[in-house]
Amino acid sequence: MFELARLITYVAVVMGLFLIPGPSVSLVLSRTVQGGRKVGIASGSDVATGNLAHTVCAALGLSALLMTCAAAFKAVKWVGAAYLIYLGVRAFMAIE
Repeated sequence: MFELARLITYVAVVMGLFLIPGPSVSLVLSRTVQGGRKVGIASGSDVATGNLAHTVCAALGLSALLMTCAAAFKAVKWVGAAYLIYLGVRAFMAIE
């Protein structure tokens, strides 16, 4: 079992992470101000889904794989770069 001191430290760190606003909180707030409650809830759900996916990948050992295999890390970087380019092109095409 966990020691009480470790559990208290863990809870304190998690609460600190929840209470300190970061980029995701800023994103959700700005999207809510721009688009209203529905857009804010959708943005918050998207952030939570991304956090869940990241946690599942880490739990499955994907983080350890990427740290040890340079080719896998490079592939993920290139896929991410391609996706960002795709999003940028879509954003420019939406501007009329």
